[in-house]
Amino acid sequence: MKKIHYNGFELEHFDSATNFRKYQVSLISNYINGNFAEVGAGKGGLVPYYNKIPENITLLEPEKKLFKILKKKFPSKKIKIKNYTIDKLKSYYDTIIYYDVLEHIKKDLSEVSTASKKLKKNGYLIISVPAYQAFYSDFDKSVGHFKRYNKKDFINIERKTNLKIEKLAYYDSMGFLFLVLNKVFSLKQTNLKNKIFLWNLLIPVSKLIDTLTFNMFGKSLLCVFRKC
Repeated sequence: MKKIHYNGFELEHFDSATNFRKYQVSLISNYINGNFAEVGAGKGGLVPYYNKIPENITLLEPEKKLFKILKKKFPSKKIKIKNYTIDKLKSYYDTIIYYDVLEHIKKDLSEVSTASKKLKKNGYLIISVPAYQAFYSDFDKSVGHFKRYNKKDFINIERKTNLKIEKLAYYDSMGFLFLVLNKVFSLKQTNLKNKIFLWNLLIPVSKLIDTLTFNMFGKSLLCVFRKC
């Protein structure tokens, strides 16, 4: 895993989308247990939304500036903060999470394979990524995304690793609507802060539609692997 050069906008404004962050964590709460590691933790935007901070939580952040922010933000000894990538880990974990990180890594299969080696047997590898390669845009490129993902990408990963898919679902239907509008009308990425504010307000609607449509579509794609 190479260092991820995050776009400042991506971290600041998405971390301010509290409804979305709460929704993201609610989708994976049943899989978080024991020793837990979050890869590419950024500024720790997800941490406050965990219902209960695991006794052994590790945040990995290869960028030195973000690492220093994490150290100041979470001084608790319960949270271990490491300034390196997952291949340097010496411990083994019950749960490892990549939220909005894998799309920044060109050799994603290699990254997933490395992560699986750091999992205990029957441990969970949780990955959330931007959905639908058809919607890949200049904006994706500007924030360092190599690709967007479809379900077949994770099915292919399952075939090439010792991981089994436990859950594979799209989510955030209102976010998907914004993607469609941007694609159809070629909207410029201006007033992004205001757009994210509006989108965040609509997350409760997203949750309802996601439930009614059985997560058939969405802005993001969630995959939960179990190590066999």
